[in-house]
Amino acid sequence: MHSVAEITPPKAKHAILKDVFGFDAFRPGQEQAVDALLAGQNVLAVMPTGSGKSLCFQIPALVSGGLTVVVSPLVALMEDQVAALKLAGVAADAINSSRPREENVTAWRRAAAGETRLLYMAPERLMTERMLGALAKLDIRMFAIDEAHCISQWGPAFRPEYEALSQLRDLFPNVPVAALTATADAVTRDDIVAQLFGGNAKSVVLGFDRPNIRLSVEMKQDWKRQMTDFLSRHEGDNGIVYCLSRKKTEETARYLKDRGINALPYHAGMDHFDRQTHQNAFMTDPGVVIVATIAFGMGIDKSDVRFVLHVDLPGSVEAYYQEIGRAGRDGAPADAHMIFGLQDIRMRRVFIEDEDARPDRKRREHKRLDALVGYCEAPECRRRSLLDYFGETIDACGNCDVCTNPVELMDGTEYGQKVLATIDQSGRIYGAAHVIDILRGVQTEKISKAGHDRQPVFGIGADLRKHEWQSIIRQLVAAGFLQLDVQGYGGLTITPKGEDLMRGEENFRYRQDTLKKSRAARRRVKDLAANAELPDVDTELLGRLRELRLQLAKYKGVPAYVVFTDRSLVDMARRKPASEDEFAEVHGVGTAKLRDFAEPFLAEINETG
Repeated sequence: MHSVAEITPPKAKHAILKDVFGFDAFRPGQEQAVDALLAGQNVLAVMPTGSGKSLCFQIPALVSGGLTVVVSPLVALMEDQVAALKLAGVAADAINSSRPREENVTAWRRAAAGETRLLYMAPERLMTERMLGALAKLDIRMFAIDEAHCISQWGPAFRPEYEALSQLRDLFPNVPVAALTATADAVTRDDIVAQLFGGNAKSVVLGFDRPNIRLSVEMKQDWKRQMTDFLSRHEGDNGIVYCLSRKKTEETARYLKDRGINALPYHAGMDHFDRQTHQNAFMTDPGVVIVATIAFGMGIDKSDVRFVLHVDLPGSVEAYYQEIGRAGRDGAPADAHMIFGLQDIRMRRVFIEDEDARPDRKRREHKRLDALVGYCEAPECRRRSLLDYFGETIDACGNCDVCTNPVELMDGTEYGQKVLATIDQSGRIYGAAHVIDILRGVQTEKISKAGHDRQPVFGIGADLRKHEWQSIIRQLVAAGFLQLDVQGYGGLTITPKGEDLMRGEENFRYRQDTLKKSRAARRRVKDLAANAELPDVDTELLGRLRELRLQLAKYKGVPAYVVFTDRSLVDMARRKPASEDEFAEVHGVGTAKLRDFAEPFLAEINETG
């Protein structure tokens, strides 16, 4: 095999950049990654959506000759990239499950004959003994792994089939590997470098800021009206509306279509031809609004998307960042707006618990969701809160709803100091749940064992309810007074800014929870509680159980009473079961309902307690 130095003519990278791709100069970070790969180094490139990550490996592949194998997670994504390369005159091909066997065989023969420069395939196809053995006989110059965050156990988008890619460094020790992603916090980046490269890689991490995208969040009240109000400001624009479920995607597209908006649904359950037709329309026609689940968007290279609207809460800060990154890739102004409510948070919790995953992964996903809710509740610049999650610090942006239309904030300095004092006196290692129990003076076994009931801070926050302290802590994190340990057990760490708050050198202002129940809903709950002769203290719990029942019913597509009758909810509110055994004693709870509903309802009861 030739060395890279022997086959790299001077300035070849610039000639290819201009002659093949039509660009006069590299974008920030690209040349740094290209040079490292040409020098035989492994590279982790973390660059915002639309910054040209693909060129980081495509140019070295063409300069070096031989074969570069590109790992891509989605068939549609690899097909689009291969088509784009072929249009640019590059010898590229793909081997995947969507192609007839004869086409895959022909593609392999071209690669084996040295006629192909970039060969795309999925990780599970690459990491078979037969494929690896065949590739070992070829002139492999580089491996490129797209969407590399999928390899990290710490990341929210972990895919088990990516794990095997860590074997590449042993199987092909002299072949450089490029790992590329737009979405990776510091913990995920460190894990990628450790797993994929054994710690030996050059990291190229660009800033995460997309200053042309205006950020805004709105509490969910009448989401259809809120959606149409937002879209009325973008008449004739291309944009994406993200929904949580396939069913809601279809219904929302119909709703918008009936109101004269050129809306098309897109989700993984649709016929392949219809999906492709809708995607093509979005890419080529003016004024198309795609209503989609997260199945849409990965690898979509459309520069003039003027808005991304979430009508449901995304799964994590990383997912949200990746999804809004599809807007404004031409650098012109774009909008990223989110409508969310308490029910979204509850459903996301249910999804996490329903996932077939280890307890430690579920715990991390709950902490990631906490971070996203903190962003939604940000008392100060929303962009600063978002970028702080990725380890980037900026001044107030002037281009988010909180900057341009500040919310009414309350002086929460005393509350913030109580939280920080409690974290400090309990050893600075505990998560929010334990800290809140100390604040509220809840005598748990964990508190007694640690002796925290003997600390001066025990019970100093008994005047606020649990969910109020949860919101305050999320806002302290969002404002940079605290940091949340997503990698570990969700411990809260006091930042230098938090130390200043403890000393009285900083002030903390917070937004009160505005997610209030409607008057009619409150009245119905009160009537139900009165009829059941429940103590006043349980009225709020009963209302929250009713809300949870409604959301679960919508999710399952059944009437609310099918989940639980009012009598069952009243019995729950009276008994306050703390375990599955106690939940089984509630009126109307049989084996199936115990299995399907114990976890979310017990969590809700515990949350209110």
